[in-house]
This record gives sequence, C-alpha cells and structure tokens, in this order.
Amino acid sequence: MVNYYDILKVPQKATGAEIKSAYRRLARKLHPDRNNGSEETALKFAAIAEAYEVLGNAKERVKYDRRLVDAQYRSNGNGDSFFDSANPHARRWRQMVYEKRYNDIIDRMIAEEREEAMAFQKVVYPTVAFYVTTVLATAFKPTIFANSEIIGKIIIVGLFISGVIHVIGRIRDGFERYTENEDNIHDSILDDQERKSKPYSRIGTAAVLAAGFVLCLLGGYIIGTQLDFAEASMPSMFGSQLSLEFLFYPPIVTLFVDLMHMFASRIEHPTR
Repeated sequence: MVNYYDILKVPQKATGAEIKSAYRRLARKLHPDRNNGSEETALKFAAIAEAYEVLGNAKERVKYDRRLVDAQYRSNGNGDSFFDSANPHARRWRQMVYEKRYNDIIDRMIAEEREEAMAFQKVVYPTVAFYVTTVLATAFKPTIFANSEIIGKIIIVGLFISGVIHVIGRIRDGFERYTENEDNIHDSILDDQERKSKPYSRIGTAAVLAAGFVLCLLGGYIIGTQLDFAEASMPSMFGSQLSLEFLFYPPIVTLFVDLMHMFASRIEHPTR
C-alpha cells in the first residue's frame, strides 16, 4: 500500500498545517514548470498531489489511516504474523492496537475541526460586533468623547487605536485563511483541494465588507432619525446630531468583544 506520509515526508501524527506546509514546499520544488517539463519530476509532482488530496482532507485522511493500520498490522493472510494469529491473546492485542490507533485518528480529527471552528469564530465574531456597533453608534449618536475630560479622551483614543489595529489584524488573518488573490490563481501551484478551502476572492470579499459597512451606516442613520429616546434619557452621553465621534466606538467594542471571546475560549479549552 502506498504510504502518503512518506511521499510528503511527514510523520503520521502531523497536523493539517504541517501537511499543507510540506505539500507546498514539495510542490514548489517539483512543479513541472520549474523543471523543464521533466517526466520524472511530473510523476513525483502527481504523487504528492495525490497524497495531499487525501491527507489534506480530514475525513479522507481518517479513512486512509484506517486502511494503513490494517496494512501495517496484517501480513499476507497466511497466518504467519502474530497479528494474523487466531490466538485469543493475539486477537486481544490486535484489538488494543487498532483501538489505540483509531482513537488517535479521531482525536486528531476532532482537534483539527475545533481549530478550524475557532479560526472561523475569530473572523465572524469581530465582524458581527463591528457591524452591530456601527449601526448602534450611528443611530444613538454618542457624545461620550466630546463630554469627557482630557484623561477620558486620551483613554478613548488609546482604545480606538488598539481596536483599529486589532480589527485590521483580524481582517488580515481572515483574508489569508479564506480568500485567494485572483491575480495569482493561474500562477499558483495549489491544487483544487486547497483552492476550495479558500472559496472567496480578496477583491470580492473586500467589496462585500465595504458594502456591509455602508449599509450599517445607512441603517443606523435611518433608525436614528426615527428614534430619539437615547438623547432624551441620557443627554450627557447621546446627542441629536451625528458627528464623526461615532467612528471611535465600533473598533473599541469589537476589541472588547473579541477579548471576551478569547477569554471564554481559554476557559473552555485551557490546554489550547
């Protein structure tokens, strides 16, 4: 049986990120376009592409690992191997080996799925928090900054700068993980499997994010023209006219929401 781990030169306990890194490294080295169309190199490139197609997919990797376990611990079927023996102790030992390997496979799959879910949440939660706060800030027209003393203004500006840096970092991480630069698609050595993991174009995603921000501004403005209870109930914190001060609050709230999410994740998964 072909050992895909040997082809990609990674251990069987390699993480999904390690497998992807190994594939990319070998693909760059063995790509036919970089080796004058060498037939030998093309065959090696096809082999690593086939290996990554299986090992790069968590579910397919589980199926493959199970077949690999059977191939490793079974002989040619003539009963010569300890693992083929009908001896009850051999059967018991064989069952323990299988269970251990299968449990390792499932644990790894669950860990990778959890990691992917966490990565997705790190993109979605800040985005939602930013949009919701944009609507609320535009609708309620806060004047906290304008009515604060100098120390309060310094704190708000500091939080705003931290929030902007944090939001930019989250956007950058999301773009790197889920979007593909259309200009480089035809020059890329990535196979179809990896391209499917990045289903969005960077230009299209940027346009959608910008459009979402504009819609939130319009939605908040329309709500603000219909409701004035915030100013009436707390005139020291909210005003009647929309000022540029509202731009302070979406990054600040997003920063705090994301920090709370990170803290809750640490509590839920303390080993991470």
